[in-house]
Amino acid sequence: MGAVVADDGPSGVKAPDGGWGWAVLFGCFIITGFSYAFPKAVSVFFKELIREFGIGYSDTAWISSILLAMLYGTGPLCSVCVNRFGCRPVMLVGGLFASMGMVIASFCTSIVQIYLTAGVITGLGLALNFQPSLIMLNRYFDKRRPLANGLSAAGSPVFLCALSPLGQILQHEYGWRGGFLILGGMLLNCCVCGALMRPLEPPKKAEATKEPAEKKVKKKLLDFSVFKDSGFVIYALAASIMVLGLFVPPVFVVSYAKDLGYQDTKAAFLLTILGFIDIFARPICGMVAGLKWVRPRCVYLFSFAMIFNGFTDLMGSMSVDYRGLVVFCIFFGISYGMVGALQFEVLMAIVGTQKFSSAIGLVLLAEAMAVLIGPPSAGKLLDATGRYMFVFIIAGIEVTTSALVLALGNFFCIKKKSEEPHTKEEAAEREELNKSEKTPEDAKVDSIEVEQFLKDEPEKNGEVVTNPETCV
Repeated sequence: MGAVVADDGPSGVKAPDGGWGWAVLFGCFIITGFSYAFPKAVSVFFKELIREFGIGYSDTAWISSILLAMLYGTGPLCSVCVNRFGCRPVMLVGGLFASMGMVIASFCTSIVQIYLTAGVITGLGLALNFQPSLIMLNRYFDKRRPLANGLSAAGSPVFLCALSPLGQILQHEYGWRGGFLILGGMLLNCCVCGALMRPLEPPKKAEATKEPAEKKVKKKLLDFSVFKDSGFVIYALAASIMVLGLFVPPVFVVSYAKDLGYQDTKAAFLLTILGFIDIFARPICGMVAGLKWVRPRCVYLFSFAMIFNGFTDLMGSMSVDYRGLVVFCIFFGISYGMVGALQFEVLMAIVGTQKFSSAIGLVLLAEAMAVLIGPPSAGKLLDATGRYMFVFIIAGIEVTTSALVLALGNFFCIKKKSEEPHTKEEAAEREELNKSEKTPEDAKVDSIEVEQFLKDEPEKNGEVVTNPETCV
């Protein structure tokens, strides 16, 4: 879900919105799939780890939490690395780290060692791939950015559909150690995706001004002035609360089904159902968010997606059989896909393109703390009560609360705050453009248009005629 875009790339380069950008989008699709589906897919090995090491649910849940925390919390580090070395080298090294962590984890003899290898090392490798890939995606797409983000985000459910049953097969055939080893080999494909991230070449006119622009970027890697924006603070708070419960159901739904007495393959199939629905929800939601009349109101659409997700968790807590869990996974896949497709588009709408690079890194850092707390605390609750119902209820309350914080905060603070400065800046820019671009010939044309307008005005019979150029 994001990156710190400190490396702005060469100045004066227009996003191609296609061409090699489709290859970059394919690479982002693969990277997003590994980054987000991997922490959930690893949950199919939890039962085996509990048996071998004699630990509880909360202990195994730390693996997924550490993976997600590294993915989110290393945003500032990734921004410095990308600014210093570029996207492609960072992604190649990240692919090696991700693979190495899982390979070493297959030889571990304690759960703490798995935390350090499969959690920290693999999580760092995925972060070094995921965040630079989004940087490149934003450089290659502008007008089609909502659609590109939706298609890229669809990599998560596609890989979840594939990795969950694959992990179950690997566990059955080779054990959890053999499964970790094979998954480590598969993560080397991240290096291939990194090789696709070809930098955009600046035009000849921009080469002269390239060095001063780079010096300005290096002076300020992170812009902490975003905290002065109440809209950003509200979004960061809402996102942190949301993440506390957002990832809990996918982590525990497989164990929930196994606890009800269903076979391992049948339980793992729930994640496949969730992922299959999510595949279509993300691109469709991205297309809807790109519509002209929807894009300015994405904040409210995002709030609706979170309320939908929280309500689904609350209803899922009442499931007592496999059929109920299937229905839960269907609706959770829809709401989860909507949240995944909208979150970064909403943040950009709130803070603007200039401060987005710093804002996304700081938001991810705040979310990392919540990710590190969410699933383990849910595991503790499960160990204490022995009932999954309470786990799903708490998750639903947290996500619903975050939706209310964002929607009410946007209605009372963000919208009112963003209108006034925006119009002042636009007015100043228009005045400068009018002074610099207006010529005597333009003045003559303007006078002719005014005369024609006055002639046509009585014919309107008092009706107000609007057009796209005059409507606000």
